[in-house]
Amino acid sequence: MPIQPRATDIPRIPKVLRFYQVMAYITGTFLLLLIAEMVLKYMLDRDTWNLVAPSMVFDPLSGQQIFAEPGFEIEAFGSNGLIALVPSDTVTAWNLSLTILVVHGWLYVIYLFASYRLWNIMRWRFIDFLLLALGGIVPVLSFVLESIFTRRVRRFLATEGTPAAGATATAASETVK
Repeated sequence: MPIQPRATDIPRIPKVLRFYQVMAYITGTFLLLLIAEMVLKYMLDRDTWNLVAPSMVFDPLSGQQIFAEPGFEIEAFGSNGLIALVPSDTVTAWNLSLTILVVHGWLYVIYLFASYRLWNIMRWRFIDFLLLALGGIVPVLSFVLESIFTRRVRRFLATEGTPAAGATATAASETVK
């Protein structure tokens, strides 16, 4: 028999679910922005505007492998305009590419906290928490998992989470004794 949420936690579930939903969408959106930024930086040749496979090249002086950055970074509020694509490592104003990276990282931490709260209050299996955690690092997965876990929570609240359902279940268990 799966473990059910505690009766005292049931009134808190809708707020915890809402926090998870908001963080799932925000984190998922920033992850998609991060993927787009990575494609611009590592897979778009700045000379030909063609997609290229990211590759390693050797530094002729040291003989060490270095990563070739053929693409662009996003610059904001610079001499090139409000938002502009500039060659990698030539950003002179606000580096929007780096900002997207850092913001997604911090949002992922908050997303993990929201996922943990939902997982903990619902008293699910550990594998469910691992799935929730993957939602912030696998593109589009946060949107899919948000839908799945929201339906799961709402189904629980509809069947057992209402005070009337809890009272009916308690009354039924007392009559059986």
